[in-house]
Amino acid sequence: MSPVEFALLVCAGIGGGLVGSVAGLASLVTYPALLAAGLSPISANVTNTVALLFSSVGSVLGSRVELHDQWRKLRYLVVAGVLGGAAGGVLLLATPSGAFTRLVPWLIGLASLAILLPRRPVQERSAHRDGLALGGLVFLVGVYGGYFGAAAGVMMLALILRWTGDTLARSNAAKNVILGGANGIAALGFAVFGSVHWLEMVPLAIGCLIGGRLGPVVVRRSPPAALRLVIAGAGLGLAVYLGVDAYA
Repeated sequence: MSPVEFALLVCAGIGGGLVGSVAGLASLVTYPALLAAGLSPISANVTNTVALLFSSVGSVLGSRVELHDQWRKLRYLVVAGVLGGAAGGVLLLATPSGAFTRLVPWLIGLASLAILLPRRPVQERSAHRDGLALGGLVFLVGVYGGYFGAAAGVMMLALILRWTGDTLARSNAAKNVILGGANGIAALGFAVFGSVHWLEMVPLAIGCLIGGRLGPVVVRRSPPAALRLVIAGAGLGLAVYLGVDAYA
């Protein structure tokens, strides 16, 4: 690999880590970069999953302010996300994903629109029942992420925003932790059993770590309303693209 190719993958990783940390759409940048580097689609997907683990690490490091009083809540949500991701991976191995492609654009589009909805008022409810319900929904989003993956971050962010009524910055930080756990178990499996291209993974991972670390700073300093529009617009754009591809 030439120094120029190394630098380009680092830049792609920075862009992907930043977009992933802010909007949950990292693969829109990193996956095409790996294809451009000459990897096959399957190898690019595996290598991309491992590299994006470093985006999650950077995002968590950059979100310590938003996460300092959320860890107790997040422990069981991370477990739910990991179990869902593992279940989705097994489902992918057992069934073809082609039949699911027509549903995906609608899921992404609805999640993107949900981000634009105002925060719901916090109501007095059973904490135990509320926690179980949220954990179940996180599990389902994890299944989707393990099975298909596109814009899983947008779906998780929309879920946390609507269910908890928390701020965008705190919800985004929680999203990064949960998806980081789910992505971590997949990355471990691919590192052991998959065909990871480590030469391309390393510069991409370096960039993802940097971009992921910068993402929370952007979220913290951006106007929440404007940032919601950007995230929702990007998600809707992906939904339209996937819809045209699926129904054409």
